[in-house]
Amino acid sequence: MKKCVDLSSYLGKTVEITIDRPLGSAHPQYPQTIYPLNYGYLPDTLSGDGEEIDVYLMGVSEPILEYTARVIAVIHRENDVEDKLVAVPEGMRFTRAQIEEYTAFQERYFGSVVILAEEID
Repeated sequence: MKKCVDLSSYLGKTVEITIDRPLGSAHPQYPQTIYPLNYGYLPDTLSGDGEEIDVYLMGVSEPILEYTARVIAVIHRENDVEDKLVAVPEGMRFTRAQIEEYTAFQERYFGSVVILAEEID
């Protein structure tokens, strides 16, 4: 089993995201799961599952393929080998409850804790 990578160093940073599951698209293995937000990864990074670090992009209401955004939270999965980042357009903010609501379509299957950037500062 691989080890979870600490993503806290990304909090507050601006990142370039490649979107491989645009808003409205179906999950490739579970087609009944439709993405209510853009979801992608940070190219040239490595997460606990051996793949790139995954990112939920909130605050963008149209399907896109790339985006530059600021990381506002880490979703720590207590029962998985990988955590997720949450990023937003510069100047936007979301509460823990909003993040939990937007990511519940996928995070409900895991024991997840949202760590906000403001809590680290």
